[in-house]
Amino acid sequence: MTLIQRSVTMRTAPKKMAKTLAKHLRDERPDYDYLKAVFKELRNELNVEVPRQGKKLPLVPTSDQLLKFYETVWNSKNFPEMVMVRLFLYTGVRVSELINIKINDVDFNLFRIRINNGKGGKDRYVPFPKSFKELLAVHVNTMQSMSAIYLFESNRKTKYTDRGIRKIIEKHSQNADTGFNFSPHKFRHYFLTWLKLNNIDDALIQPYSGHESRKSLEVYSRLSISEAQTEYNKHINQYII
Repeated sequence: MTLIQRSVTMRTAPKKMAKTLAKHLRDERPDYDYLKAVFKELRNELNVEVPRQGKKLPLVPTSDQLLKFYETVWNSKNFPEMVMVRLFLYTGVRVSELINIKINDVDFNLFRIRINNGKGGKDRYVPFPKSFKELLAVHVNTMQSMSAIYLFESNRKTKYTDRGIRKIIEKHSQNADTGFNFSPHKFRHYFLTWLKLNNIDDALIQPYSGHESRKSLEVYSRLSISEAQTEYNKHINQYII
C-alpha cells in the first residue's frame, strides 16, 4: 500500500467530519447559499480542484437521414405532426418549451414565436422562416376553430405532453428506418450544428437558442433578437426542408 493510499484509508469518516464542522457552523445559522460559499472558499484554502467531466459530442443525423425521416412524416398525412417537426427543425426549441407554446405566442408579422419560461426560467423569442408562415397559419386556424389555447392540443383539448411528443417522433423514426434514433433534442442538435457550419457567430445564435455562455455574456448583452433574426433569415432559405 502506498503512502497516499494509507492516508486515504485513515481519513475521518465523512459523517463524523460533518458533525465536527457542524459544531463550528451551527451558530452561523447557515442556509444553502452560505454553506455553498463556505465550501467554495474551503476548496480554495485546501487547493482542491473541482473535477471536470469531458463533454461528449452530441449525435447528429445526416441531411439524408433527416430528409428520409421527414418524408416519412409527410407520407403519414398527419398535418399537425408535419408542422411540429418543422417547428423543431426551424427553431431548435426544446420539447419542454414546445408543449407550452400558446397560439397567441406566434407573431406572424415579425415571424417569431415567444418562448415563455424556457430552460432556466427565461423568456425569449425564436424566429421561423417566412416560407413556413402559410403552413403554420393553416395549423393555427385549425386549432383556433377547436377553441384551443396551445399550439398543439389533442382532440380532448389538452396540450400535448413531453412523453406524447417523444412517442410521435419515435414512431416516425422507426417507420423511416434510417438507422438513426431521432428524438426532439436531435433536431435541436442538427439545427444548431447547421447554423455553426454556416459560420453564424455564437453571439447571434445565443439570443434565440436559449444557451448561456459566461465568456460571451458581455457580447450577448449588446445584441438584440432583431440582429440575430436578420442573420437567421440570410441562411434559413438554404436549409434542409
